[in-house]
Amino acid sequence: MASFSFGSGNAAKLLRIPVYVLGRLGTALVPRTDRWVFGCGAGVGDGALALQRLASAEGHDTVWLTSSEREARAAAELGIRTIPKGGIRGWWATARAGAVIVTHGLGDVNRYGIAGAFVVQLWHGIPLKRIGLDSPATTQVPAVPGAPLLRRLVAALYRGAAQRIRVLPAASHRSRGRLESAFGLGDDRVVVTGEPRVDVLSAGEPGDRRAAAVETLRRALGDAPAAARVVLYAPTWRDGAADPAVPSAVEWVRIVRALEQHDAVLLIRSHPLGEGAYMPPLPTRRVRHFGSSILADVTPVLPAVDVLVTDYSSLAYDVGLLGMPVVYLAPDADQYARTRGFYGRFEDVAGDDAATDWGVALAQVETLLGDRAAFAARSERSATLSAEMHAFRDGRNTRRVYDTIRARGVPAPKGAA
Repeated sequence: MASFSFGSGNAAKLLRIPVYVLGRLGTALVPRTDRWVFGCGAGVGDGALALQRLASAEGHDTVWLTSSEREARAAAELGIRTIPKGGIRGWWATARAGAVIVTHGLGDVNRYGIAGAFVVQLWHGIPLKRIGLDSPATTQVPAVPGAPLLRRLVAALYRGAAQRIRVLPAASHRSRGRLESAFGLGDDRVVVTGEPRVDVLSAGEPGDRRAAAVETLRRALGDAPAAARVVLYAPTWRDGAADPAVPSAVEWVRIVRALEQHDAVLLIRSHPLGEGAYMPPLPTRRVRHFGSSILADVTPVLPAVDVLVTDYSSLAYDVGLLGMPVVYLAPDADQYARTRGFYGRFEDVAGDDAATDWGVALAQVETLLGDRAAFAARSERSATLSAEMHAFRDGRNTRRVYDTIRARGVPAPKGAA
């Protein structure tokens, strides 16, 4: 069952307009400091964590705004100071911050204390599906009288909120154009620096990256089988609708049989806003749920994965940095193109052999696991796609973003030379 939809989320935002007004009045009276506050809609991780680590190392006063006890514990394990983002403490921390760093939206921190801050929107992936102002899903509202007027109001509010963004890093010039359109921003704010969240896929030696990823995966999964191969399935969010690719009982039997034959484990990474009903009919250690509740950020473990199965996830662009083959499983590609839309054509990314059911997808996965030549060819195809979308692969994206923020007038930490 899907856990969130734009329609319900937008309805809640409209009801909170008076609170936004009060928050804005409050921020006009509260002076901002040189503190940086961070938040991430998926938990402690993503590009926000990479930038927090660098900012802290540079001497900045940093705080992570959390939305749960689990998130607070995860930050504490990393030695990061935290404040709950809700309530007066979260508002005060956001209203006093000189720099506010988010990855999903302004709600990653206390959304009522944003006005007047230097906002850095790191985003959380190169968009393939249309997002923001480019997607009709963004302005969905419940089917009530006056819905068209409410949609226009939501669009105006979204555009106004986006104008608060001062820096939005892009992976490449191709990605930059998509982000400029989606957020209604000019090229002075969307900068091609590379994305901090993928530095972990480029920094250091490949062997070291894989060893670290394997260890992280082992700690996260605990009793997972020590499989020779790892397949990651990462379906994207359907804007509140059910995922049409959930396997049937018969398909589950075939999937588990194939995993046993190839000594592999399937990790299922459902989108945190739309957990799907991915449950095999019989217990098996070959299929493991690997959602954000188990590990907030999947990127650091990607070097431990052998094959990615996805539909419209930005992971398809990222894993090419590792030369990882991708199998596309998209039973609703035509409908999705009509209702949500893509940047370009889906076929330009997935090719002409995208699967529409698990039978075809599983056959492709088995070929990759059993045929080295097929694995190498699909890996090269993935690397080529990634090279078109990632301008940098030197592990220094976070540094470039930090330098951009500082160059835009955010002061150095106290005591810095």
